[in-house]
Amino acid sequence: MGLKTATFGGDRLEKLRNSGMVSRPRMKLWMVRATTSVLLWTCLVQLTALGETWGPRVLKGWPSCFSQESAMAGRDGAVAVALDVKSLPELPVKVLPPKRVYKNNGYLMVSCNGGLNQMRAAICDMVAIARHLNVTLIVPELDKASFWNDPSEFQDIFDVDHFITSLRDEVRILKELPPRVKRRVELGMIYNMPPISWSDISYYQNQILPLIQKYKVVHLNRTDSRLANNAQPMEIQKLRCRVNFGALRFTPQIEELGRKVIKILRQNGPFIVLHLRYEMDMLAFSGCTQGCNKEEVEELTRMRYAYPWWKEKIINSDLKRKDGLCPLTPEETALTLRALDIDHNIQVYIAAGEIYGGKRRMASLRAAYPNVVRKETLLEPSDLRFFQNHSSQMAALDYLVSLESDIFVPTYDGNMAKVVEGHRRYLGYKKTISLDRRLLVNLVDQYNSGSLTWNEFSTAVKDAHAECMGNPAKSRVKELPSTQSWRVKEDFGGAL
Repeated sequence: MGLKTATFGGDRLEKLRNSGMVSRPRMKLWMVRATTSVLLWTCLVQLTALGETWGPRVLKGWPSCFSQESAMAGRDGAVAVALDVKSLPELPVKVLPPKRVYKNNGYLMVSCNGGLNQMRAAICDMVAIARHLNVTLIVPELDKASFWNDPSEFQDIFDVDHFITSLRDEVRILKELPPRVKRRVELGMIYNMPPISWSDISYYQNQILPLIQKYKVVHLNRTDSRLANNAQPMEIQKLRCRVNFGALRFTPQIEELGRKVIKILRQNGPFIVLHLRYEMDMLAFSGCTQGCNKEEVEELTRMRYAYPWWKEKIINSDLKRKDGLCPLTPEETALTLRALDIDHNIQVYIAAGEIYGGKRRMASLRAAYPNVVRKETLLEPSDLRFFQNHSSQMAALDYLVSLESDIFVPTYDGNMAKVVEGHRRYLGYKKTISLDRRLLVNLVDQYNSGSLTWNEFSTAVKDAHAECMGNPAKSRVKELPSTQSWRVKEDFGGAL
């Protein structure tokens, strides 16, 4: 009995303990709920009271004093908010093109070479090639080791997200290789090569695609003029234009500063953009030394030999100039603009780097056109501090200003001249004067020697360029003089 009593008493005690442990948490939970409910009701009452006083001020733009009218607005706050929401303008919704679904044949990496516009044209080519081969393109790497020594990455110049999304219905573009593929590349499982210049798209289909399928990743380490301009399928040409004129948009910072330069120019009237391609690198590369003194000729020659990838070393400057293969000098340019009756009061924006020979070579142009300006003279130094030592970003500013100019005049048919002229045609055939340098240097020499009067010279220049003002024209292949063996297209995207 004693054992049972003890057991019974122990069980009961245990039950009581358990019941006490259960009741106390329930009591705490009930108290928490009650306290929370009281606090919530108190807050609700306070917010309701405050809403009648402060709500109308928020909705009505915070008037300086409280009025009966604002109190009425507070009572009808819900209706007012609903009406205000309905009256707000709809924000534009960016509609992305649908992704193109295709079997990925591998990954294409590219390293562009050259200046901004040479790389721009190459990017257009690489997108078209990647689309044709059904591969994934990795965002191109920009040139950092050439004469310009610009450390800018793709995303420092172009809006990379817009570039990727705007082309998603054509080709898959990634900022970097997927991790598993990246590991293969780090282990050396990649094929590096420079493609053959001026190749037909069939070269990439028959020669490059099998390499991509074999190695999964192919790196093209040269991109300048690696896809022929002419006789390509129409879808290739259209995609090139779409990339150049739509997908390759500059960063918001560059676009904003470009708009600022254009606004300053517009405030002072019409302006002409002169792409005066008379920088040191151009003269050294081309071997054109017209108007240079002996020391300058020697300096340019040393520079040409310093760059092994500039293959042409011994150059006859006079012969090359007569063949129309040299950029016009500042002096020749001044005569040409005057002969074309360009108003001497118009603003002349120089879209170029530092002119070789400085003030001495620019004297004739400034005498004929006193309103010569540059981005450096229009903007404050603080505006350009982030662009210093970044030649491609500075060139991007010139590109934007060139697109918006009343007249665009390139003195050499290089990459910028071709790309900008094509873009201006795309924007509505804006006036672009394509100078016939071969004819012009002959006329200039005759005028300087006294063989032609000014009126005869001016008439001949105007007659020769009457149909060279950027009007609609069928794109054609132009044969170069015998000193050059390849053929080039007159303007990038001009036919589309």
